[in-house]
Amino acid sequence: MKKIIDFITPWEIKIVLFLTFIIFFKTCTTNSKIKTESDRIQILNNKVDSLKIEINNVTKEIQKEIKIEGLKAEKRMIQSTDRKILDVNRQTEIDKELSKLEK
Repeated sequence: MKKIIDFITPWEIKIVLFLTFIIFFKTCTTNSKIKTESDRIQILNNKVDSLKIEINNVTKEIQKEIKIEGLKAEKRMIQSTDRKILDVNRQTEIDKELSKLEK
């Protein structure tokens, strides 16, 4: 232990300076890494937001198609039965809804 202390005593200021420089340079690179990573996170957040918008648009399109097909199926069912007066009114309502949805 005595040998180690005797070695460190004349060099302690240089050792402290050396370690200080190492720590300083290490913190400088850490800050630049944090900045680049935050930029990448921002880019990824923008991509996720755009995907959410696209998914919402696709979901709305699918719901619209389902409603159109449901109305067409209801109209076919009404046409296949023999009831007249109430069914004619409902068929015109269905035709109006279909024309609105298909625009």
